Amino acid sequence: MFGADIGIDLGTASVLVYIKGQGIVLQEPSVVAVDRNTHVILAVGEEARRMLGRTPGNIVAMRPLREGVISDYEITEKMLKYFIEKATGRSFFRKPRIAVCVPSSVTEVERRAVEDATRQAGARQVFVIEEPIAAAIGAGIDISRACGSMVLDIGGGTTDVAVISLGGCVVSTSLKVAGDNFDEAIVRYMRKRHNVLIGERTAEDLKINIGTAYERPEPVAMDVRGRNLITGLPKTITVTSLEMQEALAEAVASIVDAVHMVLEKTPPELASDISDRGIVMTGGSSLLYGLDQLIKQKTGINAILAEQAVSSVAIGTGKFIEFATSGNGQTVDMMRFNSRRERS
Repeated sequence: MFGADIGIDLGTASVLVYIKGQGIVLQEPSVVAVDRNTHVILAVGEEARRMLGRTPGNIVAMRPLREGVISDYEITEKMLKYFIEKATGRSFFRKPRIAVCVPSSVTEVERRAVEDATRQAGARQVFVIEEPIAAAIGAGIDISRACGSMVLDIGGGTTDVAVISLGGCVVSTSLKVAGDNFDEAIVRYMRKRHNVLIGERTAEDLKINIGTAYERPEPVAMDVRGRNLITGLPKTITVTSLEMQEALAEAVASIVDAVHMVLEKTPPELASDISDRGIVMTGGSSLLYGLDQLIKQKTGINAILAEQAVSSVAIGTGKFIEFATSGNGQTVDMMRFNSRRERS
């Protein structure tokens, strides 16, 4: 493989790698297990995720990205290098060109950190693309048209809301409320309501299985085990979807408010387009039950879940790198993917 072109969705919760001509070849949690004493990396990805909350004192399973940006540069660089080598099978003879996405609200310093880490991980050329643009491309939206499209991308660390037209973000906002905040809200709720302490993985299981943003026709329930904060002993309790709706209400309301705020700032002609075409939802956390129904109820606009919601950003980043590097190995003019944008 001669310097494969690669698109990477560098997410807070997971990393997806897209290789030109092959599609998505890797999807693993963005978790790294490190020995505190020697600073040696012991595991990366799914193997490291299984260690969360279960490690001895000298080993820490950590997420090197928080709220969509790098919190530990060195670990992120090593994690990226591991995933690139795993995805390509260590078989490239020259360094690949890599497109990597960032939230729409990142600072120049944060953007540069992502670019530098990707280059240090083995890229010969790095393209940085905003997540809403990548999500729109991955969801099958033709972003080059003079027509308004609204994308709501809810990941692990950030939620991006953007109105896109002519290849750029016309209005956009990014808030640090997403899947991780859903998990934290569930942990807090269980502690406050049931006096039970649960771990991060248990909270995620509750979110996936019975989490809800809009009342279900028939409530569902799930048994969970945690530590009783009064006795200190293990305790099993039954949790219902109605309780999960209550636990997630505040975080979900923040996302709906962000959508509403972007719609208020959208030019009338583009707002008319969005009303006709609907709001496209991408990202793993957009799969929360009833979130699309709640957004429709609050805005009066259809919310449509992308066909490949979890991988839309990675697919879009991959298509971007295919386009960006087309034609005699030369990069094409990138201006159509950049435009002035108004941020909230």
